[in-house]
Amino acid sequence: MKAIIIEDEILAVNHLQRLLNEVGGIQVIALLDSITSTVEWFKTNTQPDLVFMDIHLADGSAFKIFEYVNITSPIIFTTAYDEYAIKAFKVNSIDYLLKPITIQTLEKALDKLRRLVGSSAVPTEIHQFIATLQRERGYKTHFLIPVKGSKLIPLLACDISYIHIEDGLVKAKSADGKSYVFEFTLDELATMLNPSDFFRANRQFIISRNSIKEVDYYFNNRLSINLKVPVPEVILISKVRVSEFREWFSGV
Repeated sequence: MKAIIIEDEILAVNHLQRLLNEVGGIQVIALLDSITSTVEWFKTNTQPDLVFMDIHLADGSAFKIFEYVNITSPIIFTTAYDEYAIKAFKVNSIDYLLKPITIQTLEKALDKLRRLVGSSAVPTEIHQFIATLQRERGYKTHFLIPVKGSKLIPLLACDISYIHIEDGLVKAKSADGKSYVFEFTLDELATMLNPSDFFRANRQFIISRNSIKEVDYYFNNRLSINLKVPVPEVILISKVRVSEFREWFSGV
């Protein structure tokens, strides 16, 4: 089995190579240490049988690689500590190696891949996982909000409790009660924010899952959403969207 290692830490590379030599049956044909070198390699070489890929590289997130090249090889990601990556792998049934890598975890990951290679699950699961990562990576996590003068104030998406239209302006309210005016429309922001974390409640409001305090039944089978921060008006979910809201909130 021919493999490549994408890793920018030389000690980690040497450690993984020693473990692979101990396991046997795997020939490392390339060592790559950046997004740039990896993209170039895949553009000029045939796909290997296996890829070991560190999630965090010196020139950025390894997930950016998938924006430039189509990798069809099975992938085992490695990470020092990345809660999102660990959660994603568990949900998508794809292995990862948590540093420091041990011979036991390496053998377990390789055994799983060998089992999958004999079925149609490998390309399907990997392609679905990569597509999910690309979508996740495409959502805004930070905004720079212009204020009076020449200042730009950073705002993290995860700090936003809700976004609404008020007096013709699109405003975001953060968890600490501060208000920010966006230059984007509510429709534009609905496409920029991760739908796993934000829900378009109605024409006036986008709400954050983490900001929801409680949900009440409202007249005509609608729902009234109560947030942890004050809101200028009642946030209602229409009758026809109640099921959609329930599925979103429960993560279905």
